[in-house]
Amino acid sequence: MTPRRLQPGKLVLASHNAGKLREFGGLLAPHGMELVSAGALGLPEPEETGDTFIANATLKAMAAMRATGLPALADDSGIEVAALGGQPGVRTADWTMRPDGTRDYPSAMARIARLDTSADRRCAFVAVLVLAWPDGHAESFEGRVEGHWVAPPRGENGFGYDPMFVPEGETLTFGEMTRDEKARHSHRARAFAKLKTACLQGSARDVASPPS
Repeated sequence: MTPRRLQPGKLVLASHNAGKLREFGGLLAPHGMELVSAGALGLPEPEETGDTFIANATLKAMAAMRATGLPALADDSGIEVAALGGQPGVRTADWTMRPDGTRDYPSAMARIARLDTSADRRCAFVAVLVLAWPDGHAESFEGRVEGHWVAPPRGENGFGYDPMFVPEGETLTFGEMTRDEKARHSHRARAFAKLKTACLQGSARDVASPPS
C-alpha cells in the first residue's frame, strides 16, 4: 500500500510533554506543519492500556484525532533494560508516577541504578510514532537505538531518562548532548525519519485524498 502524504497545516501532538513538543516541533517545522499539543488544547490524557508501544501510540493518536478533527501524531516510547528482562518497556512512564499523578524521573532512574554494578548494562530506547488522519486512517513507524545505562545520571539536557542513556559508540549521555547531537542518534528521530520518507516528502499534489 502506498503511504499517504500529510498536507502542510495544523497537526496535533497527542502529548502533554513539553520536551516532546520542542523535539517534534523542530523536526516538523521545515515541512510546513504547525504543531499544537494536546495539553495546550486542554485534552485529557487517555489511559494507556495497550501492552505494546504501537497499541499505546495508536490509542493516543486516535483519541486526539477524534477530539479535534485534525490529523494527530502520537508516540509511545520507553527504555528496555536487559538486566530487567526488557523492563520497564511500555511501563516506562508508569515507573515515574508519584501518588499525586506527577512524574519523578530521578527516582525512576535511581531504580535502575540500584541494579548490581556487575549487571548487564545494555539497554535500548524504543519509539513508535503513529500518525492518524481524520478519516481514521493511521500509519506507524518504529525507531530503536541500542546503548547502555550509566549511574549516576549525567547532563541537564533532554528529558525523561536521557541523563542515564549512552548510545552505542558514544561516550556522552543524551542528557549531555546538544539537541542536534541527540537527533543523530535519537529513537524518535529514527522513527521520524521513516515517517518523513513515507508521509512528508513530495509536493502537496502528492497528498492522498481521504477515501470517498
